[in-house]
Amino acid sequence: MSPASPTTRTDVRRHDREIIALALPAFGALVAEPLFVMVDSAIVGHLGTPQLAGLGVAAALLQTGVNIFVFLAYATTAAVARRLGADDLPAALRQGMDGIWLALLLGALVIAAVVPTAPWLIDAFGASATAAPYGTTYLRISALGIPAMLIVLAATGVLRGLQDTRTPLYVAVGGFGANAALNALLVYGAGLGIAGSAWGTVIAQWGMALVYLTVVVRGARRHGASLRPDLAGIRASGRAGVPLLIRTLSLRAVLMIATAVAARLGDADIAAHQITLTLWSLLAFALDAIAIAGQAIIGRYLGASDADGARAACRRMILWGAVSGVVLGALVALVRPLFMPVFTTDGAVIDQLTPVLLVVAVTQPVAGVVFVLDGVLMGAGDGPYLAGAMLVTLAVFAPIALLVPTLGGGLTALWWTVAGLMMGTRLVTLALRTRSGRWLVTGAVRTP
Repeated sequence: MSPASPTTRTDVRRHDREIIALALPAFGALVAEPLFVMVDSAIVGHLGTPQLAGLGVAAALLQTGVNIFVFLAYATTAAVARRLGADDLPAALRQGMDGIWLALLLGALVIAAVVPTAPWLIDAFGASATAAPYGTTYLRISALGIPAMLIVLAATGVLRGLQDTRTPLYVAVGGFGANAALNALLVYGAGLGIAGSAWGTVIAQWGMALVYLTVVVRGARRHGASLRPDLAGIRASGRAGVPLLIRTLSLRAVLMIATAVAARLGDADIAAHQITLTLWSLLAFALDAIAIAGQAIIGRYLGASDADGARAACRRMILWGAVSGVVLGALVALVRPLFMPVFTTDGAVIDQLTPVLLVVAVTQPVAGVVFVLDGVLMGAGDGPYLAGAMLVTLAVFAPIALLVPTLGGGLTALWWTVAGLMMGTRLVTLALRTRSGRWLVTGAVRTP
């Protein structure tokens, strides 16, 4: 990073308090999200294998579709935090409402696309003839909750931008509890089967969306911010999200390529790969929580035209990311013998997992810094650079990963390309940008 004035011990303590206050609730909310699918799976699993298989395919489609639009949270966080830093709370809330209106519009378009094509989508993802009807039923009903899920993403971004990660935690926990109760009631009590599970989840999602809307709308009215849709503001929110959409799609492409290569290596390899991805996702939640704190804090400093404060916060968060990576890596290495039997007792799979988990452990410090730098640049609104950097990473990763089977490499070699090469390339591109200082664009609105 560019040189800056020395940071006092008081500043360090203040940054640490801010990071902890934002990151801990953010981590709780992130962990609560995948529990929705886990509850659905646990309840539907008792209906039968075809029902569970159908749910698995439909849930994968839904998660992929919603994750594509995660830019609604990221872009909104950065924009709202800038306005907050500039001491213009009405404009911050107006910016947030633009993101929510965009979410509602995108959600309606997704419903229009998914409902009529649900049978084709389920079939395209390889559902069996017995599982396909259940998957179609679940997908068609659950699609009605997509606008709510996207509203939740955008509203979460609003609250994060306002430096509030506690409310999303409370809403996530409440939504998880409601989803579990409704699923049990509708699946078994009302006898609706897999349709009951879908309706329970949809009702819980809309309940969460209504809570978020109540909080944001109440704040907007209190500070005189307009609630009406503003086409210019919605278009601006969409433009800000496009680069982050490209970044997200490129990252998804990396994971899809890795899974496709693992599938070519053999059954034990793909099984071990899926278990590793599960752990990788859990570790990502912990590191992403720090990145979320980075988005909110950096956006606020830049909005307040405090470039030195943004630099100091960035340096401190890099240290947090690196230390968190070291701690998580050490935990992975230590608990490997306990972790593997939870998922499998197959000796062949365990043989594959043992070295792969060591790769994950060793590379966690790199991942920790990458997540933080990603969050810093998102908070700065540096989306175009993030999109370009991720496309470069994909271009470096893809040909080498695809050559792994040809060159006689196994799953360990593949994971060196994922956790080593891919994350290493991201580290280089993000560190170069951060060090250049070109991301330090101050003001209430980022201009090129």
